[in-house]
Amino acid sequence: MLRVVPPSVLRPTLITAAALGAAALVAAASGSESAPDAAELRLPDAAPAAVAADGEAPWVSGGPTGRAALRRGWRIRLDPHVTGAQQGWSQGFFRARPVAVPFVPNARHLDKRSFSGAVAWYRRELRVARSGRYTLRFASVNHRAIVWLDGRRVAAHVGTYLPFEVPLTLDARRVHRLVVRADWRHPEQMKQDGWHRTWFNYGGINREVTLRRRGASELAAPVVRTRLRPASALVDVRVTVHNLRPGTRSIPVRGMLAGAGRQIAFRIRGVPTRGGDSQVLRTTVRVPGPALWSPQHPALYDLRLATGDGAPEAGYRAAVGLRELTWRDGRLRLNGRPLRLRGASLQEDARGRGDALAPTDQQAIVRALQRLGANATRSQHPLDDALLERLDAAGILVWLGVGPVDAPGSWTSRTPRQRRVARARTMTSVREAQPHPSVLAYNLVNEIAGNGHDATQVSYLRAIAGEVRAYDPGRLIALDVWGAHPPKKMGPVYGPVDAIGVTNYTGWYESPLAPRARLRRLLDHSVTRMRRVFRGKVLIVSEFGAEGNTRNPSARPGGLRFQARLLRMHLGVYAREPGLAGALVWSLRDFGVAPSFAGGSISRLVPGIRLVHGLNQKGLITYGGRAKPAVQAVREQFARFR
Repeated sequence: MLRVVPPSVLRPTLITAAALGAAALVAAASGSESAPDAAELRLPDAAPAAVAADGEAPWVSGGPTGRAALRRGWRIRLDPHVTGAQQGWSQGFFRARPVAVPFVPNARHLDKRSFSGAVAWYRRELRVARSGRYTLRFASVNHRAIVWLDGRRVAAHVGTYLPFEVPLTLDARRVHRLVVRADWRHPEQMKQDGWHRTWFNYGGINREVTLRRRGASELAAPVVRTRLRPASALVDVRVTVHNLRPGTRSIPVRGMLAGAGRQIAFRIRGVPTRGGDSQVLRTTVRVPGPALWSPQHPALYDLRLATGDGAPEAGYRAAVGLRELTWRDGRLRLNGRPLRLRGASLQEDARGRGDALAPTDQQAIVRALQRLGANATRSQHPLDDALLERLDAAGILVWLGVGPVDAPGSWTSRTPRQRRVARARTMTSVREAQPHPSVLAYNLVNEIAGNGHDATQVSYLRAIAGEVRAYDPGRLIALDVWGAHPPKKMGPVYGPVDAIGVTNYTGWYESPLAPRARLRRLLDHSVTRMRRVFRGKVLIVSEFGAEGNTRNPSARPGGLRFQARLLRMHLGVYAREPGLAGALVWSLRDFGVAPSFAGGSISRLVPGIRLVHGLNQKGLITYGGRAKPAVQAVREQFARFR
């Protein structure tokens, strides 16, 4: 029996692979060949301790096989005067305290000094079981990272929530010294460089670090797309094959798709690939009687890929969902059935740990969404693969931000170089997210104003929309629109996109003291206006809500009853709008932001309102994890939102 995903993310509705099934293969671009049904496709794998002496099982289940997570054994030291480089800390000889990675050193204090950033040095000893070539992978470091091995600089990287890999040659007969310098100073300069963050400036190694052994070849960037046919599904599989040996050779790929009581084997012929180069191979697999993924039944299949004809050289494994998303005239369908989104946005932020989420933090997010009755969520930035895996297993769709994040209406990627960086960030995020069935939409920009900031933003968005569509035509390409400054008429920037998310703060930043009847009229008018402007596009309200805390009278703006009542009103209006494809509350939980943030314009509109600097309290759940009255209000409305 093959397990689709590890027990940490198993749900009763998951489909596990059992015995044999018939395979029917459709040849595609690089060609495929039939393969007999097989009991199992063996992948090259190794226990984590066989890779690194103190390696552990990764939190992220999918990816290249044979990975070991490097969580324990790290030590950290802050560098307040930024003198560590001059003192030779890159050699690894500095006094430090033990931590487990991922670890954010400034997560406990959400104040101005902490937000301004610092420099931290991480180090650990590294022992491997076998000498040879390895790949060290950082899932994220904020913001500037430099990596040394045994005092030799081996990598540098800029940007959080973006994975990067470092090739290493390691000797099993010695103890290596691994050092990482993380620099997250000057958030204002980050913003000017196109790295604006609307949440707190958490620094350091904030996602998982893994190590794997490199063989003669490697597999990367699988793409899975499903097209439904009567009683079957055509599953397009695309994967990049790297030739790591000298000389030109053809590297075939053997695969298996296991689920719903079937194990369908397939083979993709290799094409001549020079040493050091890569090729994209593809095929189409016909799956009879598929178990389709949906929020009601999030069935997952075990996708296995291996290079080579004999003993596998490299392997890749992922839990994938077979589902087809279609849209027409603003209406969404999933597997041919109408789909309306209801949910709350999330930020990766856990009290005391920042964005270095542990599995328990990720599971708490998923369970909170499930208790709401949500079938969708939204993130302004690319999510950790481990969290996406949990959302896959829970059947929660994701409106995923993959592009640069700017302040509302702003655009900082104005130079050709900055736009090249923005493009690379976007495509890296799309490639990472593509295998996850939960990903519904790639959102290319956060809160665009009108018809774009300037011509550079318009041309960039039109170009990147085409590139993302060519890579993955099976998902929505979206833009989030700043509701305070929407366009009066759709301009060219919206032409290539499929979906629009609109911010609507009626009753909070707009007319917070208005009577309820007037607020309902304003809400009706705003939705009608947006439907008219964005006719033919999939339209959702992607952000709405109000701050809620105990510092204000409960029924007044900023109070808990006020927040619950306003959300109930918004959702009541949205539920009655059949042309609206969904609504996502902002947000699921309170989260840290810049200490200069004190609620925005609401402080001018409601004199005397009491808000907490540096904490966005629009969450349905407090920063400490307590449910607000808004949770019950939203849950009741979601039950009617069909």
